[in-house]
Amino acid sequence: MTARIIDGKAAAADLRARVGDAAAAFEAKAGRKAGLAVVLVGEDPASAVYVRSKGKATVAAGMASFEHRLDADVAEADLLALVDRLNADPAVDGILVQLPLPKHIRESVVIERIVPEKDVDGFHPVNAGRLATGLEGFVPCTPLGCLMLLKTELGDLTGKDAVVIGRSNIVGKPMAALLTRASATVTIAHSRTKDLAGHVARADIVVAAVGIAQFVKGEWLKPGATVIDVGINRTDTGLVGDVDFDSAASVAAAITPVPGGVGPMTIAVLLRNTLVAAYRNADVAFDEDSL
Repeated sequence: MTARIIDGKAAAADLRARVGDAAAAFEAKAGRKAGLAVVLVGEDPASAVYVRSKGKATVAAGMASFEHRLDADVAEADLLALVDRLNADPAVDGILVQLPLPKHIRESVVIERIVPEKDVDGFHPVNAGRLATGLEGFVPCTPLGCLMLLKTELGDLTGKDAVVIGRSNIVGKPMAALLTRASATVTIAHSRTKDLAGHVARADIVVAAVGIAQFVKGEWLKPGATVIDVGINRTDTGLVGDVDFDSAASVAAAITPVPGGVGPMTIAVLLRNTLVAAYRNADVAFDEDSL
């Protein structure tokens, strides 16, 4: 068996195109562009690359991009004051503070300072609670992108056995909640799970977000499983995922590559969330299911 490659680049391009059309419609109705503000603290090279790519993608989708760069030694109070100004700015629909932050700044305090209506990263405890209880809110971009890929590949997820490897607030936990909402039967596992291979062997869907290079082996998989690899790990031979791709591709029915799988969907979903926030904030009717 040779697994089908789930093309995240193509899926992301399709979503960005739909976002672009809906952004133009929003501008015509609201008389302004939807706006995303991104805050970067310090000069971490990887974070700077992410911020630039997010800004370019925002503008390309027909939305306004507001970039704020602060010194690494900025006081927490000054960062919170900036968040307060962005919360109050009617031109800003979404706020993203790039993580990680310097050690002297409490990430949880900053995340909670963003009003839930502009929390397009979906990290605010209110939005996490809304997801857990089935209410409307913003969902973290990476797991929502994973769900979109799964639905495109498999259609209805009802009754599917799913294993999520990883329990972070950013990916693992919201991924499990989304799969549960989609009526899959979900197991949350992690690197310390006893007989992890046994759990994976029963799964129709495996989402790997454990942060360990090539951790999930092909021999663990149920033949015909669908594998979503969230991991991005830098090694001497280049970028690899949390799944041993070569061995998994010989067993799975479909698998995301690294790079080119989940990664492109994350920014596309960020744009989607920002546009949804704009429609909600402007109280303009919109079919969110179209995105």
